[in-house]
Amino acid sequence: MQLIVATRNAHKTREIQRILGPAFTVSDLSAHPEIPDIRETGKSFEENAMLKAVGASRHLPGLIVADDSGLEVDALGSAPGIFSARYAGENASDKQNIDRLLSELARIKAEETKRSARFRCVIALVRQGKLLGTFEGIVEGTIVDRARGLHGFGYDPIFVPRGFEETFAELPAEVKDTVSHRAKAIRRLTAKLAALKTAD
Repeated sequence: MQLIVATRNAHKTREIQRILGPAFTVSDLSAHPEIPDIRETGKSFEENAMLKAVGASRHLPGLIVADDSGLEVDALGSAPGIFSARYAGENASDKQNIDRLLSELARIKAEETKRSARFRCVIALVRQGKLLGTFEGIVEGTIVDRARGLHGFGYDPIFVPRGFEETFAELPAEVKDTVSHRAKAIRRLTAKLAALKTAD
């Protein structure tokens, strides 16, 4: 089964391909420079995922998926949330976003016990402009006081999932791919894709 991910983030595409496995062929928008970037103007992860998937579906046939995900830190009132990728400004690097997050926690003197957080992911599935479903995954955890680990991307180096001592960036990909927010959302997505395949 072929899927196009409405992203130009190669890390995200590789992770989705890894989790889905060899039964799927996953590509993204990097092969389609003619498709304009879709502005994430939604007020939730779900709205943004739908905007991206429907927007890409206007230009491309077949099954389109779009993922919107981010980090919600309780001590910061669930920030950065939908602004996770641009928390330190438009086109901010992962390091800049992490640095701002850690400095905000230091500024409010958030103790270790108050550093609860979660990664949230919503995936939208669209075909020919029609929404076929949205699928959410959440993983709870805590924020550590300095970046650790070389794997992953985004806020992975400062997020320790519940039940582990390592950050997402310290865990092997095969472990992260079983417990992450994206893995949970993709498991729900694959159930829908299996039903579509049967219907087709």
